[in-house]
Amino acid sequence: MRSPRIIAIGATVLALGLAVAITGTATPARAASSVNYVALGDSYSSGVGAGDESGSCDQSPNAYGPLWSSANSPASFTFVACSGATTSSVISSQLSSLSASTTLVSITIGGNDVGFSSIMETCVLESTSSCESAVDQAEAYANDTLPGDLNTLFSDIKADAPNAKVVVLDYPDFYDLSVPICVGLSSADHQALDNGINDLDGVLQTATDNAGFHFADVRAQFSGHELCDGAGWLNSINIFDIHTSYHPTATGQADGYLPVFTAAAEAVGQ
Repeated sequence: MRSPRIIAIGATVLALGLAVAITGTATPARAASSVNYVALGDSYSSGVGAGDESGSCDQSPNAYGPLWSSANSPASFTFVACSGATTSSVISSQLSSLSASTTLVSITIGGNDVGFSSIMETCVLESTSSCESAVDQAEAYANDTLPGDLNTLFSDIKADAPNAKVVVLDYPDFYDLSVPICVGLSSADHQALDNGINDLDGVLQTATDNAGFHFADVRAQFSGHELCDGAGWLNSINIFDIHTSYHPTATGQADGYLPVFTAAAEAVGQ
């Protein structure tokens, strides 16, 4: 016959085991996030063209940054991406949101440095030769001047957020060149614009690699969903609202940018 002491010890162990089991069941599988996320960048990060934009920076809750935050519940989320941002304006107006406690940063940048808006106006409102000339000038700036601007910006991000994983996202091709008939601009314009985008993306990738950041390429994700495709994820040309043209729709942000950024954030350990 077992002694009362042994029975009591057994009962205590059983009770503790049940308590651990109950506690384990009640605890969420995912612990509270320790990620402090800051979304920097231009209109592709602020969400121009995705709907429900507000404020002087045209920020949309449908942009990939807010969408990622809603899905992942980081400890903090700061959304400072702004329409029209350049490398210099990000330095002067956005980097103050970074700190040593920042652990994750996203950014799209470079399009406005090379004159994205003026190129769009030229291509939409003027001749093919003017469009191609504007793209050529942008490519020259991207190759000759932008690398230094990016180096300065990325160095400042490192200094202001030394513990952060930084994801640099690029820009999608605008046109599916395999589609034989596409109204709006000439096929030569389509080719020139896509060439310009790919040149800019190449400069971004090199600068990102040199900085030790993570380059997240969205072009494959957008493939088959460019302008002229049946299920396009980009806003088509709108002469009455040029600034939304060529920007991702809400679907482009949710199905184009968000999955690429999510995979990149996981790859860098977030």
